[in-house]
Amino acid sequence: MTRPPVPPFTEETARRKVRAAEDAWNSRDPDRVTPAYTEDSRWRNRAEIFEGHPEIHAFLTRKWVRELDYRLIKGLWTFGGNRIAVRFAYEWRDADGQWFRAYGNENWQFAQDGRMCRRIASINDRAIGAEDRLFHWPPGPRPADHPGLDDLGL
Repeated sequence: MTRPPVPPFTEETARRKVRAAEDAWNSRDPDRVTPAYTEDSRWRNRAEIFEGHPEIHAFLTRKWVRELDYRLIKGLWTFGGNRIAVRFAYEWRDADGQWFRAYGNENWQFAQDGRMCRRIASINDRAIGAEDRLFHWPPGPRPADHPGLDDLGL
């Protein structure tokens, strides 16, 4: 299986890779997202450390059951060879209706086939009021004309 673009990345291909990841995660579909990672992909997400497709799928399933109305924006921070660093923000609400904005950074390493073999994520959540939300698009990918992180001051 190949997941273009593949390393080594240029600025253009790194930006395409970041947007493809954002679109996939905004699907909130673990079956769509999991294959973008190698079978032995290693993750550190907040305090969780795990490896492999079954664990990735289980993590994503738990995440999107808990994080309702999830909307994500990723932005390229830097890239080189087979690595990309991104910053991101996402908004979600819990079952009680409390909204949050999560801010973070991810370091990605890719196998030669373009699938991610390592993902290190540092994330912080901040409670926000519904009136403070900035991500207002229907479920699914962020529309091309929706502002990005810099445009939103994030």
